[in-house]
Amino acid sequence: MYTDTERCVRAVRSKDARFDGWFFTAVLTTGIYCRPSCPAVPPKAENMTFHPSAAACQQAGFRACKRCRPDTSPGSPEWNARADTVARAMRLIQDGVVDREGVPGLAGRLGYSARQIERQLLAELGAGPLALARAQRAQTARLLVETTALPMAEVAFAAGFASIRAFNDTVREVFALSPSELRTRAGSTAREGGAPGAGASADGTRAALSLRLPFRAPLNPDNLFGHLAATAVPGVEEWRDGAYRRTLTLPYGHGIVALAPRPDHIACRLSLTDPRDLTFAISGCRRLLDLDADPVAVDEQLRADPHLTPLVDKAPGRRVPRTVDAAEFAVRAVLGQQVSTAAARTHAARLVTAHGVPVDDPEGGLTHLFPTPAALAGLDPEALALPRSRRTTLTTLVAALADGSLGLGPDSDWELARARLGELPGFGPWTVEVIAMRAFGDPDAFLATDLGMRRAAANLGLPATPAALTARAAAWRPWRAYAVQYLWATDDHAINRLPVNNPPA
Repeated sequence: MYTDTERCVRAVRSKDARFDGWFFTAVLTTGIYCRPSCPAVPPKAENMTFHPSAAACQQAGFRACKRCRPDTSPGSPEWNARADTVARAMRLIQDGVVDREGVPGLAGRLGYSARQIERQLLAELGAGPLALARAQRAQTARLLVETTALPMAEVAFAAGFASIRAFNDTVREVFALSPSELRTRAGSTAREGGAPGAGASADGTRAALSLRLPFRAPLNPDNLFGHLAATAVPGVEEWRDGAYRRTLTLPYGHGIVALAPRPDHIACRLSLTDPRDLTFAISGCRRLLDLDADPVAVDEQLRADPHLTPLVDKAPGRRVPRTVDAAEFAVRAVLGQQVSTAAARTHAARLVTAHGVPVDDPEGGLTHLFPTPAALAGLDPEALALPRSRRTTLTTLVAALADGSLGLGPDSDWELARARLGELPGFGPWTVEVIAMRAFGDPDAFLATDLGMRRAAANLGLPATPAALTARAAAWRPWRAYAVQYLWATDDHAINRLPVNNPPA
């Protein structure tokens, strides 16, 4: 969009927040860059240039606006709606892969050379992987500086910087303030190292960080949090005190997150055993709640169908509940084949108790991390209270995930992964598509064979057979996964209701 100058100028002049994250405005006369909705008086059109990323603005020598804080705007929805190399690279960079594995590691995951990845990112985003990762480190650093009392040295390494000097230089260059000045402006009165965020509990989990996760309005939390709470695996997930809570398996350790809907943001409380996992954890939470979606574009497309118009008008802004761990969800999808929600939770809870890593949760009832494919690879099929055919499906899936022959992470090619899943025994269209929708994050995944979908379609006067419904849904592309959420919402089921009380254990 940043190449459409006229459209960008209109968005800036109207202070349209829908375009925050789609592009960034660099002001030639002031040397700063802003989000489109910046409250400042818009500059003259001839003094504005537009860039596709904050990293491109920084690379061009612009610093972040102190009023609109463009580094905190929602991420571009493009990276969750595409499966090409650039989108896959961006999802990996958001997960902190460049910080952990370098550009060669990023390129290796994508199956390209480092030079090819550099060239593709420069062509589309105006910045290479190092610059993009640097911009993300700066954003993470600012978040930690302004919301915690962690010592600056800990902030630097938690944000992914290799040295304190690089941390200081980057913060000064990007924000035109030193880290200490950023903290002072944010109103932090705690002395360094002496406030929450600096210490650790007995099990190694540090005091919780309280964050605000932005999103594009509108956001309807009912089906989003209702689905997560209704399908929660005991010990791994729970709904408590108005928040969805769960344990997280992270690159350097583990964590516990609590996510609660608010009118203009998602309140996020993160407890981590290693602060270096912050970037990965935030990225996973945003992906779980589909916070980088563009609900206006989605709803506009679906509203054009007269059968969906009343559903969209009644509760706009539905998101697709996703997952923080694609492998975990694939295992849970198999456990949930042809059984009730309660039965699927029971089967998953048994696996967790037998093979999950125990954790301590002083604030609630979380007890384990969900077992990794490696931990499940040696399970005894005879110990599973499942039909023999589904035992084979589960053990085959776990083996493929454990040996790396099946990849479901943010770097996966959606169509290749679909094909590989379809080759496994017991994987039909429903299982493949529900994994594509919630684990891959494919916004066009479509569950034409789902019984709830077919029942909703029949009640609305839409074709109810899978083939006819798929043909009818062609007009909903590329947002068919969102259409599934609107159709599911016509049923009186717990997944469609925002929980009020804590669910039974």
